[in-house]
Amino acid sequence: MDIISANQVVFQSMIRYPNIKIAKGKTTFIHGPSGCGKSTLLKLINGTTSPDSGEIFYKGNNIENIDTIDLRREILLVAQSVFLFTGTIEENFKKYYEYRDRDLPTKETMEKFLKICSAEFPLETRCETMSGGERQRVYIAIFLSFMPDVLMLDEPTSALDNTSSDIMMSNIKNFTNDNEMTTIVVSHYLTLAEKYGDEIIALERSKP
Repeated sequence: MDIISANQVVFQSMIRYPNIKIAKGKTTFIHGPSGCGKSTLLKLINGTTSPDSGEIFYKGNNIENIDTIDLRREILLVAQSVFLFTGTIEENFKKYYEYRDRDLPTKETMEKFLKICSAEFPLETRCETMSGGERQRVYIAIFLSFMPDVLMLDEPTSALDNTSSDIMMSNIKNFTNDNEMTTIVVSHYLTLAEKYGDEIIALERSKP
């Protein structure tokens, strides 16, 4: 069963996407060269930006007919640019949960998601003292903890070494499978896509 489909989508008259289907509860990797529209596709799917033409459906409904805030709560995009507030890991969880008007999870729950993302740091660790890869893992852990229907990760391993990338993706894949969460991952690492992707969508640069 497909949870997301995109038909004849064109963005800014430059990027023409093939018809795309995302299977519910599976991990789908989006792979392709720079400039083919991988990150843009994620933004189109959760309504951050709009196509020139074509249609995108979520659970059978055209996303243009879905309230944008509701859509982004169900289809959560973890952007490539990491944004953490100055302060501790726990304070960052608190701020993000306040923005979403959600009750703060227990410390045990925060630690569980940090562990899934190979970010087993004390909650009182200050984020500004962490390396880029550490911050990236904490950032993903916060968003994963919201338990969206669809989790979209844009280059989630860009700041990680191969070992850290492998461990984190293995943990996330197992967790999302166990919780029937649909995961869409943009990555330029084909080996990672082949290892953890249930399906791989290969994009190419659009011809002028």
